[in-house]
Parts: sequence; structure tokens; C-alpha cells
Amino acid sequence: MSAYPVSIKGVLRAPAGEVVLLLNEREEWELPGGRIELGESSTECLVREIAEELNLHVEVGALVDSYLFEVVPSKHVFVATYACALLGPFEPTVSHEHKRLGLFAPDALPTNLPEGYRASIAAALKAAA
Repeated sequence: MSAYPVSIKGVLRAPAGEVVLLLNEREEWELPGGRIELGESSTECLVREIAEELNLHVEVGALVDSYLFEVVPSKHVFVATYACALLGPFEPTVSHEHKRLGLFAPDALPTNLPEGYRASIAAALKAAA
């Protein structure tokens, strides 16, 4: 039996409604979030990761999706995605972990966004409607 790392991701929308994405070192857009740490709940992880990656404060809502993601050939990560709501001002600062921030209309997501993230965004938007 294989064990996989766990990554907790968040679907967060900017005040104007755009989806918040980050460009990673593989030149792919991804949802904010990251690896869960020992003793941390999934929601605590996501609050911490978004604060570290974007210097934003969020409230974590419902689980919207989970799946096994092949990051690169033969390297898998279990991803759990939650809906998030911004708490406070939207003044993001991108950390050293990513190349840049992107704000995308839900109907104009970038082509270099992995399908799992795309499905998570769709599920979060459907649940919010």
C-alpha cells in the first residue's frame, strides 16, 4: 500500500470575483495552500498556508473536492480543496514560494491550470451559487 503526501488547497475569490491563483516553479497555476503539518487540522493548515503565501487572512468553509494528483510523472499528492472567504482587506503579497499572483475570471481560467484545480474551482463556485 502506498502513502501519499497531503496538500490542502483553497478556492479564494478576490473582492471583484476573480479566482486567486499562484504560478509555481513548474510554470503551472495552482490554488493557494500546501502541506499539512503534524498536529494541524486541515483548516488550520489552509489558514496558515494562505497567510504565508499571500499575507491574507481567510475563513475556511466547506470541503469541495478531494483527489489524487500526479504532480509530475510517478509523484502523487492527495489534494483536499476547501472554499475560502477573505477576512479583512485584499492586499496580497506573494511569498518566495511562487513566481506571481494571478486573478482570473471563473470563465477565463488559464490553460496551464491542472484539471484537478479546475474541477475544484467549478465545484466551489457551484456550491456557492
